[in-house]
Amino acid sequence: MTATYTPALGERIATLLTEWKLPTLATELVERFTAAGHDEALSLLAELFELEADARKERRVDRLRRASKLPSAKSFDTLDRERVPRAVLLKVQQLATGDFLDRADNVLLFGLPGVGKSHLACALGHALVEAGHSVLFTPTYQLVQTLLAARRDLLLPKVLRALDAFDAIILDDLGYVQQTADEAEVLFTLMAERYERRSLIITSNLVFSEWNRIFKSPMTTAAAIDRLVHHAAIIEIDRGERGSVRAEEAKKRNTKTNDDET
Repeated sequence: MTATYTPALGERIATLLTEWKLPTLATELVERFTAAGHDEALSLLAELFELEADARKERRVDRLRRASKLPSAKSFDTLDRERVPRAVLLKVQQLATGDFLDRADNVLLFGLPGVGKSHLACALGHALVEAGHSVLFTPTYQLVQTLLAARRDLLLPKVLRALDAFDAIILDDLGYVQQTADEAEVLFTLMAERYERRSLIITSNLVFSEWNRIFKSPMTTAAAIDRLVHHAAIIEIDRGERGSVRAEEAKKRNTKTNDDET
């Protein structure tokens, strides 16, 4: 059933038309229709415009999801919430509103291997995409190799500009692979380029005191940490009495296989 026309409905029509970059229609359509006494037609148009808005949002989210390269299996829906400390889960869910992106804040998730850092980072990424934000998920070593090749080909500024299109970049497993001085340099360049402009979401099993292994130089290490933590949510995940997520999943698969064979 079509809603009765109200001034609020007219404001909504004007807002949608403005968002769709149709300024003349946004200014003139409601005024002319109401002046001609076509309020009922405006109500129908408002209903159709809402359908268009929903369809546009769905198409945008689909595009963002494909571009994000996020693992589809790692979302809040598939998260084993019993494995995640309550305070950590509440903090990540709070970040899922996306407000930190407006401030270009970073999110740093620390913990031993197997505590679920990557899953939480990806779940946050999926939530941000659903809210209409652009996100890129990448293993840190993979992006570093891309940046290194770009620098070799004198294309590093171009690649950094392309990465600038993402509101947030998820760098998974920072420090997992030992890096050369050149690799550390391009990684620092990325961090410096995004500082106070765009957000980074980083997972790492190395605490800050071990980041010399990543950046080699104490001065570069200090500069990198300073930029990351200046505006950041720092989340430490304690395994508690539980073992590794991957180890437990492997154990479950083996148990199921053995049950199937008996």
